Amino acid sequence: MKFIDETVIEVEAGDGGNGAVGFRREKYVPKGGPAGGDGGDGGSVILRADKNLSTLLDVSYRRSFKAGDGKNGGRKQMTGASGEDFIIRVPVGTEIYDVEDESFLFDLNSDGAEFIVASGGKGGRGNMHFATSTHQAPRHAEPGTPGEKKKIRLELKLLADAGLVGLPNAGKSTLVSAVSNARPKVADYPFTTKVPSLGLVRLDSERSFVMADIPGLIEGAHEGLGMGIQFLRHIERTKVIVHLIDPVDPAYPDPVKSYKVIRDELRLYSDLMMERPEVLVITKMDIPEAREAYELYKNKLKKIHKGRIIPISAVTHDGLKELMRELGSIIFQTGDPE
Repeated sequence: MKFIDETVIEVEAGDGGNGAVGFRREKYVPKGGPAGGDGGDGGSVILRADKNLSTLLDVSYRRSFKAGDGKNGGRKQMTGASGEDFIIRVPVGTEIYDVEDESFLFDLNSDGAEFIVASGGKGGRGNMHFATSTHQAPRHAEPGTPGEKKKIRLELKLLADAGLVGLPNAGKSTLVSAVSNARPKVADYPFTTKVPSLGLVRLDSERSFVMADIPGLIEGAHEGLGMGIQFLRHIERTKVIVHLIDPVDPAYPDPVKSYKVIRDELRLYSDLMMERPEVLVITKMDIPEAREAYELYKNKLKKIHKGRIIPISAVTHDGLKELMRELGSIIFQTGDPE
């Protein structure tokens, strides 16, 4: 399934039905009064968050959505049927923006949340509403009003508690597959992960949290280089950033520089990223050279990173319990249990 996290669509609500002009024509009622019914209201276009969806793919294919028009009023004071609402299902975490002025409209951040993005037109009043003591047989009625039309932009931001960041091949996908139910593709080349993947991590019988594997960032990602800028938005909602460093990365043999590259990209994308709790994870501790590099650089890393530094091996699972306890203490604000 293709991952789509941003799309622009056009929505149009239904028009209201016209009011009717009619008169009573009943036996034994020689002077029947006006009896034209009201038009029905037009249907609205409604966006609804659905936890079973993970992409805006279906919405992006269609691009145009129209609700039903209201029916015209009838004789004998009969009101026309209302137009049918059009409900567009989108993933939880979808934000809605008006394309015309780029204004923010709504954040569908919980399952079942709804937002009326285009309201249906009102049905016109029938001639029965216009009778007066001096004008007892009005022959006019109101037309229905048109429904709203809008062009909107949908932007999906994943709802994850912990977001994994790091240079390509830092070990993010391997970590997610080791601690959760996710099974991302793992290989030894840049940008193995081409879409964000979510995994459910269970701490115990009552607590669990969602971990997101964000595709690898590179230097210059905030300017559109590599793939990172496309997915940086998915880090915005996370409660904690998990920063992974491969201490034997041939492209960045200095872990301190590796750390600064990613931190700079997060800062240049948004200053708010600097306020997010961060856990620094040194990966691949099953490799002797990685352990040696960690011992060599850990004091330098402690000077520039004030939080926890946890060495792990996702292959042998060394350090994973300690890491999960640390993340749980931040996410659930319980403190680190011994």
